[in-house]
Amino acid sequence: MSFSIIFDNWKLFLEGFVVTIQLVPLALFFGFFMALPLSVMRASSNPFLKWPTYSFTYFFRGTPLLVQVYLFYYGLAQFSIVKETILWSFFKDAYKVGLLSFSLNTAAYTTEIFRGAIERLPLGQIEAAKACGMGPLTRLRRIILPIALRKSIPSYGNEVIFMLHGSSICSLITIIDITGAARIVNSRYYGPVEAFFTAGVIYLCLTFCIVGIFKQLEKKFLSHIRR
Repeated sequence: MSFSIIFDNWKLFLEGFVVTIQLVPLALFFGFFMALPLSVMRASSNPFLKWPTYSFTYFFRGTPLLVQVYLFYYGLAQFSIVKETILWSFFKDAYKVGLLSFSLNTAAYTTEIFRGAIERLPLGQIEAAKACGMGPLTRLRRIILPIALRKSIPSYGNEVIFMLHGSSICSLITIIDITGAARIVNSRYYGPVEAFFTAGVIYLCLTFCIVGIFKQLEKKFLSHIRR
């Protein structure tokens, strides 16, 4: 293993690292705030709210993320309504397409995580809120969502890690993230061990940081359950 290959290309790996830590948090941010209303709709008994949301989550959870990225980046270019309108300025940009794909994908998974937490809420807490005179929106804002979000922390932590690892496929649409940097180094030096070992170490360090953050969140918001 030649460490000189790694040291000579540290700027490229740094560039890929910066792109990854920009792309993944942005996708998680948009996905999180899309999932909040979608999870409420998914848990609703109203079929006009429940079934469209179910179709959305079923598609994005039932198809591979790579297929979704290819459909947005390569597939939409076949339609004149995209290429001949202002939409083309968005969909020809690999970074924007990657962000859109990742945001929708994580929104679907996060919606199901939050929906499960909402449906597992003790009925007594809802009845107590009704007895206090809270309306549906007040119950949702002050009781249902806060409790559901706290209970979703462990599962959502796994989704954040999966999103980090899944982001590696964006290198296939010309985005130079961590994996993209490793692919370039490998193509230049034919050193797959040096290139992808370095990428693996970077992903491992990022995963370790994410696990640490969510451990602290669990201690802060779920300590009453442990006791």
